[in-house]
Amino acid sequence: MSWQPSMDWEAAKKRAKLLSTIRRFFEERDVVEVETPLLSQATVTDVHLDAIQAKYSWSAEGEQQLYLQTSPEFAMKRLLAAGYQSIYQISKAFRDEAQGRLHNPEFTMLEWYRIGFTMEMLMDEVQDLICLVLGISKTETLSYQASFIRYTQLDPLEVKIDDCLTFIRCHGKLEPWLEEVNDLDTLLQFIFCEFVEVNIGKEIPCFIHSFPASQASLAEICGNDSRVALRFECYFKGVELVNGFYELTDSKQQKTRFEQDNSSRNAKGLPSREVDHRFIKALESGLPKCAGVALGIDRLIMLALEQNTIANIMTYTIDKA
Repeated sequence: MSWQPSMDWEAAKKRAKLLSTIRRFFEERDVVEVETPLLSQATVTDVHLDAIQAKYSWSAEGEQQLYLQTSPEFAMKRLLAAGYQSIYQISKAFRDEAQGRLHNPEFTMLEWYRIGFTMEMLMDEVQDLICLVLGISKTETLSYQASFIRYTQLDPLEVKIDDCLTFIRCHGKLEPWLEEVNDLDTLLQFIFCEFVEVNIGKEIPCFIHSFPASQASLAEICGNDSRVALRFECYFKGVELVNGFYELTDSKQQKTRFEQDNSSRNAKGLPSREVDHRFIKALESGLPKCAGVALGIDRLIMLALEQNTIANIMTYTIDKA
């Protein structure tokens, strides 16, 4: 059993310097740093995320179920609805998932929201920050549809389930569990990971935008093309760095999406999650038009310091905590 840290002293100093650079980036743009709770009474409904649970013994109602946040998103949007202007946060986040080269159940996330920004404006700002931290000057931008067609010759906005299964089968990737899938998004995500993600962002970061509307999550649907959502991601050297939205502000639509998430969770044998009613109330009161993004700090610093695992830029990974 080793008591030694995962990250050495030289890497620790470089990490601290990069965090200072990030904070200065936002200070120069009048984006204010905030802190929100790590523990919450509610958590996400997203079928792909599992929260770590905690118990609080001193609630007025007795023992209370709490959750470590998977991201500060809901709490930060509540601040925006309360009148805060553009804000950012460098925060710990927690997810009940396996440890790996790019994963640790406790990690550091940078999240920020820009009042009055479009998706394109926020993508430009993300590009500025990534280029600053990585010391590069260029990025590439593709729509989800264009990237899919380029590397698979499939149009993700027109394709059917059978088309996806045929494509996967022809490329020798059809696993037994896939044959039972009756969900187009699951197949699209599998194809994206296996055939698109591995080909983009090899030399320079690549932004992918305008995801299918069915993968909108908390993003608005595009007013000019209802088939797509105003959502973007960024990939570099096989690493997903960023997930951003032009934010959905309609409380009824958001509640419906949460309910759809829970239906999907039930279909997969996962427990339902209670909708975050405080977040819905904040949306009802009026979330200003804004764009927001989450960025994996550990992954970005890993790339900046030319490491091959986030363990080398974290003091203690879960196996050493």
